[in-house]
Amino acid sequence: MDTVASTTKMNRDEIFELMKKFITEVIGEEFVEEMDITPESSFTKDLEMDSIEIVSFSEKIKAHFGNQIDFTGWLSSMDLDQLINLNLGMIINYIHECR
Repeated sequence: MDTVASTTKMNRDEIFELMKKFITEVIGEEFVEEMDITPESSFTKDLEMDSIEIVSFSEKIKAHFGNQIDFTGWLSSMDLDQLINLNLGMIINYIHECR
């Protein structure tokens, strides 16, 4: 499902499930099974994703939503502390607001 989504607005729960799917594809199902992924999950602390995995995750978002969401631009506007504290809920809210 790495194609540009339809124009139908997704609710936050649908975005959350899609983000969990992308995380699973990036870090592997065997790791995700041992985690309790919630909107409060942080990428670096809770999900233990490294920078390469975060880039891969962001590419999946870009491939899925196309030009509807400038995820890379949004991330680049953050300072280092914001990036370190980035959690799934923040991304869900950003995508929901853009759609």
